[in-house]
Amino acid sequence: MKFSDRITAMECSPIRKLIPYANKAKEKGKKVYHLNIGQPDIATPRQFFDAVKNFNCEILTYSPSNGIPELIDAVIPYYRNYGMEFSKDDILVTNGGSEALLFTLMSLFDKGDDIVIPEPFYANYKSMFQVLEINVVPISTKVEEGFHLPSKAEIEKIITPKTKAILISNPGNPTGTAYTREEINTLASVAKEKGIFIISDEVYREFVYDNLDYASFGTIKDIEDNVIIIDSISKRYSACGARVGLIVSRNKEFMTNAFKLCEVRLSVAELEQIGAAALYKTPQNYLKEVNEEYKKRRDIVFEALSSMEGVVCRKPEGAFYYMVKLPVDNAEKFVIWLLEEFDVDGETLMMAPADGFYETEGRGIDEVRIAYILNESDLLKSMNILKEGLKKYPGRTTK
Repeated sequence: MKFSDRITAMECSPIRKLIPYANKAKEKGKKVYHLNIGQPDIATPRQFFDAVKNFNCEILTYSPSNGIPELIDAVIPYYRNYGMEFSKDDILVTNGGSEALLFTLMSLFDKGDDIVIPEPFYANYKSMFQVLEINVVPISTKVEEGFHLPSKAEIEKIITPKTKAILISNPGNPTGTAYTREEINTLASVAKEKGIFIISDEVYREFVYDNLDYASFGTIKDIEDNVIIIDSISKRYSACGARVGLIVSRNKEFMTNAFKLCEVRLSVAELEQIGAAALYKTPQNYLKEVNEEYKKRRDIVFEALSSMEGVVCRKPEGAFYYMVKLPVDNAEKFVIWLLEEFDVDGETLMMAPADGFYETEGRGIDEVRIAYILNESDLLKSMNILKEGLKKYPGRTTK
């Protein structure tokens, strides 16, 4: 029997593909610190669980395909607090941010169309591009420059008649880069002049540090029709398992077409939407405290990485990730070695090899993504394991 070309060509997630090695390490009695995946350990606000617990009805029916009114009504003032005014027709509720992006891509792209995206980029994007046969045109960024964007002229060089959209994660996953207002305005200018869309993945909006000025494409008035925002409660409220996301856009024609896909999949689970609506009423001090906690963790990791000979990184401005260049021959081999061959007092570490976050062949071979989602004590232990592992790894390089 033969499977489809699209599924056989699809790559495994670099974030999860080494889990079998981690499981074997655990079977041998090792403790594994998971810095490979962005699963926060912050408590989900009780409002979610209380809302679900108190929900009562005789029949759990299909909910509206665009989302329940209670959730949409809760989302509108949330965006207003960020200087963005949206109507009910500008919002579609989805099964997580992943479905929001998938529906957006399905609505905009035909086979062979180009999408422009800064690399490295979130690895699961690549799977969607492969399935939909979208051609990826990367904007090259470098760890030494904090993964910030090149000039407008450099970006314009890669825009072609086949380009449908620029996709950007802000703040960035996997880089932690918070793009400046100048960078956002540059991309907005390119989108307006070329008549293309900006797809802005803003699920880490609350995680910007050092009092930096966060800039959303949703606040730029003269490109309202060009902007599609992808959003989610997963990281904002530490509710990854709830699977509630959003498509937000003022482009009426796009929203009409994206809604067709919402109708095909019928609806998002009502109980999860009830909980999500309650989350959007969470007091602001929760988000402030979470921001401060991640900033503390970021600084712990940066201090540790900065002390390791041969390691190259820049302090990220947002999200909760580092992209780090290591003095190793191959990052994937190194991560596997840590899991199979190395431990410190029975403990070891798992990270995500970075080559799967790049489109350009050969890039990211010696890089890893580190998610600083563990508590302070576990992060310190993890960084010590990394430091000692780098000293003893047989494939260490001299750079």
